[in-house]
This record gives sequence, structure tokens and C-alpha cells, in this order.
Amino acid sequence: MSAGVAFSQGMSLGKSEFAGKLMKQSAATIAPAKFQNAAVSVRAAGYDEELVKTAKKIASPGRGILAMDESNATCGLRLASIGLENTEVNRQAYRQLLVGTPGLGEYVSGAILFEETLYQSTTDGNKMVDVLTQAGIVPGIKVDKGLVPLAGSNNESWCQGLDGLASRTAAYYKQGARFAKWRTVISIPNGPSELAVTEAAWGLARYAAISQDNGLVPIVEPEILLDGSHGIDRTLEVAQKVWSKVFFFLAENNVLFEGILLKPSMVTPGAECPERAAPEKVAEYTLTLLKRRVPPSVPGIMFLSGGQSEVEATLNLNAMNQSPNPWHVSFSYARALQNSVLKTWKGQPENVEAAQKALLVRAKANSLAQLGKYSAEGEAEEAKKGMFVKGYTY
Repeated sequence: MSAGVAFSQGMSLGKSEFAGKLMKQSAATIAPAKFQNAAVSVRAAGYDEELVKTAKKIASPGRGILAMDESNATCGLRLASIGLENTEVNRQAYRQLLVGTPGLGEYVSGAILFEETLYQSTTDGNKMVDVLTQAGIVPGIKVDKGLVPLAGSNNESWCQGLDGLASRTAAYYKQGARFAKWRTVISIPNGPSELAVTEAAWGLARYAAISQDNGLVPIVEPEILLDGSHGIDRTLEVAQKVWSKVFFFLAENNVLFEGILLKPSMVTPGAECPERAAPEKVAEYTLTLLKRRVPPSVPGIMFLSGGQSEVEATLNLNAMNQSPNPWHVSFSYARALQNSVLKTWKGQPENVEAAQKALLVRAKANSLAQLGKYSAEGEAEEAKKGMFVKGYTY
């Protein structure tokens, strides 16, 4: 009913009669119109059941994720640390060492790969994704295109890679990947500005929706960098703000919470803060953050190590699993699983078996930490050394 018609009818009818007629008109036309325009979220390819199944498999008791998705440039830095050139042959040798470790699937449920590795084969002709799958490890893929300066911010950055993401994730699924990772970062010393937090949260949400549309479980990772001299309370304050916005935008983009995994930073003091926090305090603050911001429908929280020492990252994870949690609380470590491996391997073929055993030692330690049963007794001094790098890029 138009405003003009309503007015003219109202002039010829009594107030009560006119009101009744208008209410009937509203029920007959306005309400159905609202219903007809209501948005119903349906993922294009209908992967929901598979997404939930994949997420649950990765978030299985006593297992976590091996993050081996370093870009070729970053992998080159790792190789350089043991005196090796950054060549495809050397990258292949190192990645083959990792994925081919016997028994790794007992402790590791997923492995994040760089694009080169997803399409790479071992020296005996087996696809690396097939080696992982046969070991019961779900292959994943890094899909972001790295960090670039964020114009208009306080010297902060944003993560690029949404252009062409739909076609890339479809191709990665076809190649055997079943989950994805997108890393963006938040810097506490640089603000963080409202612009940087919003950009990070929106980018993660769009990536997550696109990944789910193409069958990949998205790992949502807004890494709050360790850089800075701030205390643990400031980290918690920023983390709460970031995760609040992340989940708001995830919901706005109709992301299926049961089909995602989170990869948060633990709530710790800044790396340059003189007051350090014991594992029990890190656990208390981190679990407080999760309980305030993360819905219980999310199946897994897979923490990044962020430059902590191998032992520190494991101790903190263990402290978080001393009582039941609504989610699977586990690990998605790169340096905290690989540091000892690289130093044992040294690029020498005769050291491969020893390096693989070193990987199993770290993987088992974190498996026990996921179950709340880890003890640092007998850990090597090398594993206790911190690996923080200021302004670290991946």
C-alpha cells in the first residue's frame, strides 16, 4: 500500500477500522516480502560435511600440525643456517626428510605445505602429498601472498592474496590439499590501528569463506607479533580486540565455524619485556582469551610458536591442557618442531635418519603436551634456546 493510498483510505475510514485494514495489508504483503528477501547461506560446492570431517581429523587427540610452508626465500634462510645453497634440489631433500619421517603420523595430523611442495615429488617419484596421506597426515597449503605495507596506517602491514584465490584453492583441492592457511600479523608497538585490525580481520574472513567454498578447511591466523616491550596484560587486551573483530567478520561472511581451525599466538609478554611469564600464567591468560572470544563450535585451536624456544612452546601448550577445554588445544609449529631437525641434518645424507628421530622427539613432546602429560626433564639445552626474530617474515 502506497503512502498516498493509505492516507486517502484513512480519511474515509474510522481510526480503528483503518488501523485494522493496514495491519492486514502489512501481514499480507510486507512480511512475505521480508521473508522472500532473507539471505540463506549455502556454500556453492556443498563441502560442509567434508569440511567438518577434515577439521575433526586434524583436531584429533595427541596430534597437531607440522608447519613446513616457508616460502622458498625463507626456506633458503633455513638452509643457509646449515651452509646449504637455496636450490630446488636442497629444498626437496629437506622437505622429503620431513614428510618421509617414519611414524610421524602418530603425532602429526596435518602438514602445511608451500605451493612448490604441494606439486613436488620425492626423489623416488612419489608425490609428497601422497606420502603424507599414506601416513595419515592431511596435506594443507599456504594460500596468502605475503605481507605488504598498509597505506594510511602506523607503519603496519596487510596480507595480500585474495585476487584469484577461488581458482587457486580449487586447483589445490584437486592436487590433494584439504586445508589452507592465511597468515596476517598485528603489531602491538605500532598501535595496532583500527585500520590494521579491520583489514586483517576482513581479509581472514574473505579467505575463509572462499576456501570453504572450494573444499579447504581454513586455518584462521591473525598472528600478534612478539615484537615489543609490552606486558602480558597489553597482549591480552589487543588479542581480545582482534579476535572479536575476526569472529564478527567470519559470521558476516557466513563461514562455517565447525569447518575452521584457529592458529592464534599464545598470550605472552612482548619479547623485550623484562618481566617474563611462567607457563601457568601464559596458560591462564591464553585460556581466558579463548573462553571470552572463541565459540565452542570451533573444533581446534592450533597454536603458533612465534619464536619461542622449542621447550617453551611445549611447556606452555602442556600448561593449557591441564584441564578439559571446549576445543582441541594443540600445536601448529614450524621453528619449534624443525630447529633441532635442521641442526642435526646439516645437509648430509648420512644424517637423515638422526634428523628424522629429532623430529619425532619434538613431535612426541608436543603430542604429550596436547594431552597434558609433557615433562621437560631430559630436554637438551639447544631446545631451550629462544628463536625470536624481530620483524620476522614467513
